[in-house]
Amino acid sequence: MMIELRDPTLLHQAALIDGTWLPASALDGIAVLNPADDSPIGYVPDCGAGETREAIAASMAAWPEWRSRTANERCAIVERWYHLVIENIADLARIMTAEQGKPLAEAEGEIRYAASFIKWFAEEGRRVGARNVSSPERDRRVIVLTEPVGPSAVITPWNFPAAMITRKCAPALAAGCPVIIKPSEFTPFTALALADLALRAGIPSGLIHVVTGMPAPIGEAFAASPDVRKLSFTGSTRVGSLLMAQCARTIKRLSLELGGNAPLIVFEDADLDLAVRAAMVSKFRNSGQTCVCANRILVHDRVYDEFAGKLAAAVSALHCAPGLERGATVGPLINAAAVEKVRAHVDDALGKGGTILASGGGRDDGSFVRPVVIAQASTQMRLAEEETFGPVAPLFRFGSEAEAVAMANDTPYGLASYFYTRDLSRAFRVAEALEAGMVALNTGSVAMEMAPFGGIKQSGLGREGGTQGIEEYLETKAFHIGGLEI
Repeated sequence: MMIELRDPTLLHQAALIDGTWLPASALDGIAVLNPADDSPIGYVPDCGAGETREAIAASMAAWPEWRSRTANERCAIVERWYHLVIENIADLARIMTAEQGKPLAEAEGEIRYAASFIKWFAEEGRRVGARNVSSPERDRRVIVLTEPVGPSAVITPWNFPAAMITRKCAPALAAGCPVIIKPSEFTPFTALALADLALRAGIPSGLIHVVTGMPAPIGEAFAASPDVRKLSFTGSTRVGSLLMAQCARTIKRLSLELGGNAPLIVFEDADLDLAVRAAMVSKFRNSGQTCVCANRILVHDRVYDEFAGKLAAAVSALHCAPGLERGATVGPLINAAAVEKVRAHVDDALGKGGTILASGGGRDDGSFVRPVVIAQASTQMRLAEEETFGPVAPLFRFGSEAEAVAMANDTPYGLASYFYTRDLSRAFRVAEALEAGMVALNTGSVAMEMAPFGGIKQSGLGREGGTQGIEEYLETKAFHIGGLEI
């Protein structure tokens, strides 16, 4: 597939190690497919442990000089990266739509979102510093220092191939850490284009690497290396647990952003129009392929029918089509396995008493699945316990606040929770009772650069974004000075 770009040099069929582009071909590479029609876009190298170790060694060699620079020097370069990303939004979005499938307007929105993390951490990195703490002795001073943790491995998913990279790499680079990126094998070209722009911005070649290939050998090399001081992973709970166990051998710092099963609660006093608009954003962005999308929509008995009708009307207006097609609001799912899971969840729900209340228009074949609203959902259905990761909105009934909270928390996951009410007292009660790392009242959005993002329970550990995002790449050192003549 030919992608029409203003700057064709942004599309790299190669891995990036220590400033060198290692090309691939159809004979020795991994094919990257357009999910809309399974046509090949290009190829990337199938790197393994050897190439990964080369990138780690280069990072270790480049780290001392980078960490010795002032925060202003580092962050000025990171900020230039931000400006280059903004200047190349159109090309980056077309690359993303080609390999990931999301509608072009949505891809452009993700590039802006991804750029916001670069800008934020270019500014936040300038504010990292030391502080004095009270000493118990007159002739002693205690200074708390922060230092870069060191070479950091980042493993990113296919659903947000730009934002998940910048949310990890921008704070690492601003803090003084080299990064080795392992992008999803489904969406490597976005990562490679971003890394190219980072090099153009002036980030030294040993500071940013993109190792393409299959997950197992690269992840194992990250985990086994004592030189990799930090690993950040976004993906499934199953793989996150495996990486956590592997990293125990070398006692690494970990950030794990894992699976979710987000509830969205609509209380009887909610602004239903607001709740529907927010539910549409939360549930159907990226065809429902987000870890924080509303997987279970819990609606009070008194407003169930009215809310269901309004949501059904909104979903009926959605149009499922290739991301570059005019009028597309929902793109294809990433691959056949994703389609199979979504259709299995729908079939299971219909077999257990659910009914399809509404569906979107457009294509419903191949990798395309029309959005649906399922009424009369129950906790016996698979979609109540498993993350659907697709455009399916199941509506559950509840009768009391306590019942809604209990249903919302009845999951091993705790990433995001949403609820809608006009009652201020209830707002505080429910916000404090919900078991999630992020709770949203009267909004369907929890992801932004200035706020910490992350979960509890089996949804992971650590935070990205906000001031906490850069702290994940810093070590704390207590510096004691005694014998002072004061």
